[in-house]
Amino acid sequence: MKRRALLATVLATPALAQGQVPPGWPDRPIRFINPWTPGGPADLVARPLAQHLTETLGKPVVMENRAGANGTIATALVARAAPDGYTVLFGHAGPNTIGPVFQANVGFDPVKDFAPVTQLVSSPLVMVCRLGLAARNIAEFVALATSSAQPLSYGSVGPASTTHLAGEMLARAIGTRMLHVPYTGAAAPIIDLLAERIDFAFFNAGAVVQHIRAGRLRPLAVSTLKRNVALPELPPLADTFPGYEVNSWYGILLPAGAPDWLVQRYFQEFGDALRTPEVTRLMNDNGLDVEATTPAAFTARIAADIAKWRELQRVTGIRVE
Repeated sequence: MKRRALLATVLATPALAQGQVPPGWPDRPIRFINPWTPGGPADLVARPLAQHLTETLGKPVVMENRAGANGTIATALVARAAPDGYTVLFGHAGPNTIGPVFQANVGFDPVKDFAPVTQLVSSPLVMVCRLGLAARNIAEFVALATSSAQPLSYGSVGPASTTHLAGEMLARAIGTRMLHVPYTGAAAPIIDLLAERIDFAFFNAGAVVQHIRAGRLRPLAVSTLKRNVALPELPPLADTFPGYEVNSWYGILLPAGAPDWLVQRYFQEFGDALRTPEVTRLMNDNGLDVEATTPAAFTARIAADIAKWRELQRVTGIRVE
């Protein structure tokens, strides 16, 4: 009797058995949780995607900006949500891989509590220096950093941010000491860099590309493994230091336990959105490389990033309370 009942259930729900979306889904609005404040760089990526999915799914995909605690508040909210596809996380390298390593009690497990869907884009950091620094390329920068009587100073948007960790990784790769100057947000360190009060910094491309094009800041390299679509003339730091990578990616995650048909449907939907010409152009114009990776590849990316950050935390002792 049990076998017959099970067979009847499978036959009655072929969509689920074949990993396809069941009839009637979605039947209500979808919450799209964004861990950052409205109007920032994250919104630039998230909003056109939410609009596209609203059109293709036939139900509103409603953006909810839940900023706070470096993105971990929103991330924890999604970790506790039902895995039914009606709560989707607009994930980021910070809260999904860095926060759980350098912060205590973030309220979620970055691996066990989520079902990765796709890495949407790669977001490189651009290494820029003040115009008065005697370095026009990475080779000259390394020579200066190792010979200077005083450590070179670099600004960041805060402790254990990608902009901080990129500088720590560079110092270790070169084998020298550098002075970290933490700020709150990107505006202040850019001002101090323009005023030549600090020597260099790492920023998201969108924050400094206009200063670079106007000749107010000197770009030296990018932090991703490949050249960036918006600044193709800049070499990756990995060309000089093999394996060096700080990728401030954005991606899509569901709560753990989401069925495979749901993961695959969202993988398809977000990939289709990214590949529309207008969305691809918007991302590229803002220094973002479109990825649309598979769920398996995104899962591997998260695991590799966490391992890298754990090793850096071990050797540096960096901790954020």
